[in-house]
Amino acid sequence: MNYHKSVLLDESIQALAIRPGGYYADVTYGGGGHTRAILAMLKEGKVIAFDQDEEAIQNKIDDPKLIMVNSNFRFLRNFLKLHNAIPVDGILADLGISSHQIDQADRGFSTRFDGMLDMRMDQRKKLTAREIVNGYSEADLSALFYTYGEVRNAHKLAARIVESRKMKPLYTTSELKGIINTCAERGKEFKYQAQVFQALRIVVNEEMDALQEFLKQAVQALKPGGRLVVISYHSLEDKLVKNFFRSGNFEGKIEKDFYGNILTPLKVITRKAMVPTPEEISENNRARSAKMRVAEKI
Repeated sequence: MNYHKSVLLDESIQALAIRPGGYYADVTYGGGGHTRAILAMLKEGKVIAFDQDEEAIQNKIDDPKLIMVNSNFRFLRNFLKLHNAIPVDGILADLGISSHQIDQADRGFSTRFDGMLDMRMDQRKKLTAREIVNGYSEADLSALFYTYGEVRNAHKLAARIVESRKMKPLYTTSELKGIINTCAERGKEFKYQAQVFQALRIVVNEEMDALQEFLKQAVQALKPGGRLVVISYHSLEDKLVKNFFRSGNFEGKIEKDFYGNILTPLKVITRKAMVPTPEEISENNRARSAKMRVAEKI
């Protein structure tokens, strides 16, 4: 099965500071690239890998040191406890959608193919992009596109979608793109489409809520000195991660004790986000927006 190349592979594995007998969680298994690299460095240790996509689970690496969990990483602590794997020595999260998911037209993630408006990473979930596009109010659609896609003329797009669906419900990505392109600046249609699709995907999969829950649980699940490595792909994710690593909260509000020490459970290892090299981006264009941040539990 053709999955994507793992982004920042060497850098993320190095950042985990892997011990041969350690326990590690790869909470976004995907095609298993990061997991495979961790396993190669272990002797007695274990990797607990999470993925909510059943197809990723079917792509499991055959290794007795690997435990697979078919679940969203927002349930990290529960499953680590279930497998007697808490606390762990390191946690890795690559928040990008896999090339395999993008390249499947019927999943509706890609602007390149015509497919159903689905966008569910976990096919067991009920809410789809189709239900959002056809069921949300104009105000809710506008807020969604502006907040999660940073679409400047979100009101205009929402109004056109509502007007169009009065005549006929929108079922496919091509039908939605037809409306999107009427609102996009000429020459920037592809970027505009990507912003709208991103916003829908985030809401369908509750990505921002899941990320916040994951980060809070990751701190609880790590051993002191354990590393947390997160690779994000858009500014909303990166800001959450940056704030949480720096302050222990998502607003970025710095709180200090009586002696002036910052009250945070993490020590930031990467003062500035790491990004892929030009060589990696030339080999894998989908790496271009990646940012990696690393923190260590105090």
